[in-house]
Amino acid sequence: MTSNAHSQVVQKQFGEQASAYLSSTVHAQGAEFALLQAEVAGKGTARLLDLGCGAGHVSFHVAPQVREVVAYDLSQQMLDVVAGAAQERGLGNIRTVLGAAERLPFADGEFDFVFSRYSAHHWSDLGLALREVRRVLKPGGVAAFIDVLSPGSPLLDTYLQSVEVLRDTSHVRDYSAGEWLRQVSEAGLHTRSTSRQRLRLEYSSWVERMRTPEPLRVAIRQLQQAMGNEVREYFEIAADGSFSTDVLVLWAER
Repeated sequence: MTSNAHSQVVQKQFGEQASAYLSSTVHAQGAEFALLQAEVAGKGTARLLDLGCGAGHVSFHVAPQVREVVAYDLSQQMLDVVAGAAQERGLGNIRTVLGAAERLPFADGEFDFVFSRYSAHHWSDLGLALREVRRVLKPGGVAAFIDVLSPGSPLLDTYLQSVEVLRDTSHVRDYSAGEWLRQVSEAGLHTRSTSRQRLRLEYSSWVERMRTPEPLRVAIRQLQQAMGNEVREYFEIAADGSFSTDVLVLWAER
């Protein structure tokens, strides 16, 4: 699939349910928001890029503490949701820009911070996007990446990627910690720290949010039930299909 074709899939998948992501508990809440706010505290003149902003939750949390936030996403419908919610919340320093992570329409060294949350697994080329992040960061600038983490084990990885793409055909890959560290280093960024969180996903809202077609929902449930104990125990798969997954929080600097 070409990059352009994948972009069309992403726009279709997320454009049709942009408003659902604004009210999604998974996306609106999280311990990582406090970490992001602490990083920008006292940086009132900073410019920040919310890369793959989705419904804008990162933007909303950090905007009061910085000079400007650019909410950047491949879906115009998502950006419309962000713009409307920012206006309702009185956050006049949030600006929306449309585009792909692999081709950032910004000047070199334009941002003090680049934050990205639950977006990287949709990017068609993680390495290219990370090189773009380095390019638009000022020297000494800070990037934070928060995303679902592959356990690394071949068995667990195969299962995770399978249910992800059944649920959402715009899914590309959940990367392991090792893959993240290598790609970040190859992009010319320095990893400052990494940490791991555990995220519980309620099955019904998880598939409803993406409007997963019924045949694919059936396939997910059948796959969950067919897997061995190692998979079911690691992902804490419940009788109703709800499960837990790992999340990586990676801080990097230019």
